[in-house]
Amino acid sequence: MKTFLTRHLTGYLAIFYLLIGISSCDDPKKENKEHLVFRYNEYSNIKSLDPAFARNPSIIWPTNQLFNGLVQFDETLQIKPDIAKRWEIADDGLTYTFYLRNDVLFHKHKEFNTPKNTRKVVASDFTYSFDRLLDPDLASPGNWVLKNVQNYTAVNDSTFQIQLKQPFPAFLGLLSMRYCSVVPKEIVLFYGKEFRKHPIGTGPFKFKYWEENVKLVLRKNNNYFEKDENGKGLPYLEAIAITFLPEKQSEFLQFTKGDLDLLNSLDASYKDELLTPSGKLRERYRDKINLSKGPYLNSEYLGFYLETDKDEIQSELLRKAVNYGFDRNKMITFLKNGIGTAAVNGFIPKGLPGFSNLKGYTYQPNKASQLIAQYKKETGNQDPSITITTDSNYLSLCEYIQRELEKIGLQVNIDVLPPSTIRERKWKGELAVFRASWIADYPDAENFLSPYYSKNFTPNGPNYTHFKNETFDQLYEESFGITNDSLRIQYYAKMDSIIIAHAPIVPLYYDEVVRFTQKNVKGLTTNPQNFLVLKKVWKEKQ
Repeated sequence: MKTFLTRHLTGYLAIFYLLIGISSCDDPKKENKEHLVFRYNEYSNIKSLDPAFARNPSIIWPTNQLFNGLVQFDETLQIKPDIAKRWEIADDGLTYTFYLRNDVLFHKHKEFNTPKNTRKVVASDFTYSFDRLLDPDLASPGNWVLKNVQNYTAVNDSTFQIQLKQPFPAFLGLLSMRYCSVVPKEIVLFYGKEFRKHPIGTGPFKFKYWEENVKLVLRKNNNYFEKDENGKGLPYLEAIAITFLPEKQSEFLQFTKGDLDLLNSLDASYKDELLTPSGKLRERYRDKINLSKGPYLNSEYLGFYLETDKDEIQSELLRKAVNYGFDRNKMITFLKNGIGTAAVNGFIPKGLPGFSNLKGYTYQPNKASQLIAQYKKETGNQDPSITITTDSNYLSLCEYIQRELEKIGLQVNIDVLPPSTIRERKWKGELAVFRASWIADYPDAENFLSPYYSKNFTPNGPNYTHFKNETFDQLYEESFGITNDSLRIQYYAKMDSIIIAHAPIVPLYYDEVVRFTQKNVKGLTTNPQNFLVLKKVWKEKQ
């Protein structure tokens, strides 16, 4: 078995030879073209390059470079054409007709058995790709995306039609997910399960090399169909190199040395080194790197499991006291270095249509104390207590809440468990109070309301709190039939206000996308889904 050092040396040699190849093939003077390679680290590793398994960012990021679907989102969450150049939606909201481009080619592979070892994408490729996504033998975690689909068909080579069981205005957003990427039948059949590490798609980059846990290399797809605003072919970069250093501190050191072009997110191990408490770059880094921030469709919160037999959790008075009992702005400043926005509105986060300046919970310790006193009087429980379950990454945050709530008369215990254990016990309803994140699968506010719909009780859906409200359920069901975006957003705001009024959760903060890049990286934008889009990125020579 290779040692850790040997495996990583092999990976670095691979990228070294890649750079030599770029220089020698394209420039007889062997000019250094390292600036055409974009480098980042994926510390959580990559399990598969098959888009049918793109359930988390570590897989979504590389498959975004390799595959395309019918539609895509831009950085402002506007739906744009992708392989479908246009589409029509029937008045009843049930039938979607997509008209495909005729210049989209799969990446080259000898199994296509054509003179150029490639072929054009046609509508039947989407039929196959959707069939595959739904195949129980594949067991894709993304098959839920098509649960509301009645049927789909290739009308002809350039027309693909989908019929829904019931209207669902967010459906186009679902189709933008990597699960719905088009894949070639002959290549999938050729590789079988090994398609996960031999991906053939249509994206701006194509697969070149992957030694698992060490290095992944993608190369420019010279046949890519998209062009920029000036008619220049995309992508600009020649290659993408991804390493798999498992420690965030090691990743940070590689970035500060200039060996990585991107550092994504903010880890506790280096946040104070990089940022001031107000969220600005420290002076010693301002001339070396760039910082970009933007809204992230992620709401951090504490959840109450309402079917527990614990009186404190059953009490709306006490749940509201928790909401009023700590200063979210102070928490963001001192524990998050100014990254994020205090969740003093609803559960729908900033950056998403449907967010409103709904009056939520601000820091009101006197009111919190009064609510606890009222709870004690009504129940006779003079020593109320709760236990918050969290993982080690959020321990300091929960300890802050613990200290603040104990000042107003609520005893708080903290139970630290591994994330996998927390997920399992949340599904089983075994945690009375838990810290959680809700990250949008697709950019529609409905995604942030589905966890409070009573028919979504776990383990059959994402309603971890087992919150139930008849008015909420009625509004949620009616919203599916509303095609007017402005009116539907009003429904979303009403549902969000019901959640806040009954306090099944404690909204903590709306997260932000945080990216650090080297000074020579250009064209990299943030987006509220925190997806990595590299087709318009370039690097200046240093």
